[in-house]
Amino acid sequence: MPRHDLNDLLAFVTVARERSFTRVAAKLGVSQSALSHTIRRLEERIGLRLLTRTTRSVSPTQAGDRLLQTVGPRFTEIEAEVAALSELRDKPAGTIRVTAGEHAANAILWPAFARILPNYPDIKVEISVDYGLTDIVAERYDAGVRLGEQIAKDMIAVRIGPDLRMAVVGSRSYFERRKRPQTPRDLTAHDCINLRLPTYGGLYAWEFEKAGREVKVHVEGQLVFNNIALRLNAALAGLGLAYLPEDQVQADIAAGRLVRVLADWCPPFSGYHFYYPSRRQSSPAFALLVDALRYRS
Repeated sequence: MPRHDLNDLLAFVTVARERSFTRVAAKLGVSQSALSHTIRRLEERIGLRLLTRTTRSVSPTQAGDRLLQTVGPRFTEIEAEVAALSELRDKPAGTIRVTAGEHAANAILWPAFARILPNYPDIKVEISVDYGLTDIVAERYDAGVRLGEQIAKDMIAVRIGPDLRMAVVGSRSYFERRKRPQTPRDLTAHDCINLRLPTYGGLYAWEFEKAGREVKVHVEGQLVFNNIALRLNAALAGLGLAYLPEDQVQADIAAGRLVRVLADWCPPFSGYHFYYPSRRQSSPAFALLVDALRYRS
């Protein structure tokens, strides 16, 4: 195959993944018109339209999507093999992209990376905070972080944290005017601070368990957030009850700023795991980060 054919295919794969001529042109160091000409040349050679272009978006056609699924993984494998050559260097190097939820990123990833990265200036890490169950292969992440029960069977999973517990908390001022709930069902009579997760397609139902009995409660209140900090601040302000990771509220409970309820309905559950495709080429930089994150009880 002529070299320009490979270059054209690489340009197409990059545009199809990024869904943007502007970003790809900047990444490849060419003009948008030159990049557009490259894609047209490839389409003319194949005899099929590969991309649908409007003033606001770029997306693969059916033929383009098929080509992307066929040749995209090949380029990914080549990139991984080239990255693996960093084994020949004196120090681990390379860029590692990780997707994780807000709690895992703050409680697990950040402390580990802050500890080791100063010693390895050639390692770059990109953390994308996302509550959705991201397809790390399709989105071209090197790894992701999820709870143990959420990881697909074809992935390698490394435990990176202890078991977790959730906590239902409210301020003292809130409980001065409202009776403390005795069971999860009592929450329906309270002002609760809701969480919206893209994975659930709506508001998250608070989950409880006691003596083998599982209960999910759809709560209501004035406030809905999609992060921890705002829910915690709202609870501290006395605006309702919040359902938060135990480690995020322990200090406020100990200081008397928050009161915990329904603790007997919040048992521990499987903690966070670092996961990645079984076929991934393990570079020295990646292996170093995995070892730094590995949970040692």
